[in-house]
Amino acid sequence: MKHLAAYLLLNLAGKTPNESSIKSLLETVGIETDSDRVKQLLSELDGKDVEELIDSGLSKLASVPTGGGAAVSGGGGAAGTDNTAEAAPAEEAKKEEEKEESDEDMGFGLFD
Repeated sequence: MKHLAAYLLLNLAGKTPNESSIKSLLETVGIETDSDRVKQLLSELDGKDVEELIDSGLSKLASVPTGGGAAVSGGGGAAGTDNTAEAAPAEEAKKEEEKEESDEDMGFGLFD
């Protein structure tokens, strides 16, 4: 991915990506390059228009299911029912949320 990202950045800048330009770009941010992968990338993209490749990739992604589920509504409760049954799950949910919140910190600060 890093090699492809460098290729696309160079292409966006109006430069013709080659092995040395990709290597120098990645080295400026401290990333080592794999010459074999760069050569393979360049051979696969040789003579192809990057914008056309991106457009064809986007059309393929449009058919990928994203997994969104249907909305579920709670519905109204029956008249005259005992509300203690409804209160118990709410208390359990609060306890679970408290446990989850305590696990998030784990002793690490944002700027440690």
